[in-house]
Amino acid sequence: MVSRIFSPKVGLIAATSIAAFAATQPAGAASRDKVFFESAAGAWKGPGEIVAGKYKGTKFTCNLIGEPTTDGDAGIKLDGTCRVGVFKQPMSAVITQTGSTYKGKFLDGADGKGLDIVSGAVNGDKIVVGINRAKLNGAMIARMQDNNALNVTISVKVEDQMVPVIGLALTRDMDQMAVGSIKP
Repeated sequence: MVSRIFSPKVGLIAATSIAAFAATQPAGAASRDKVFFESAAGAWKGPGEIVAGKYKGTKFTCNLIGEPTTDGDAGIKLDGTCRVGVFKQPMSAVITQTGSTYKGKFLDGADGKGLDIVSGAVNGDKIVVGINRAKLNGAMIARMQDNNALNVTISVKVEDQMVPVIGLALTRDMDQMAVGSIKP
């Protein structure tokens, strides 16, 4: 039963905890997008909660590490874990720029136990991505509150409405940051 809490609902978080929307971007948007992903890179930790559905009220915590993609396009690769009580679930997400939008996957994508990222766009301090798995359609919004705070909301489409189902408040994990040596 606990593993059902994690898949695919909490798997949506790794998104990204950090992840993207269909939009045509003006010239220069790619470099602005890269700046967003670079600012989202690093170690993150924080609590989350399932706010709707069968597991409403379930609280969890996540520890994630994000790295900008290295292939020249804007994007991010995320790895880590989320935990409910003593149960721990690996989390991963990859978001990469494809033309004027973003594509990627949470966990192993919709063909496995995860979700596909089917669209996305960066707008200033936030990214909105379209997510899909079979008949499930939704969106994830990740917003940088400041350099050390990232809020993530995952919503699913129910009839003609987007309903928030997961909320996550991540803070930069200062304990994981690399610190230079101090010489006497």
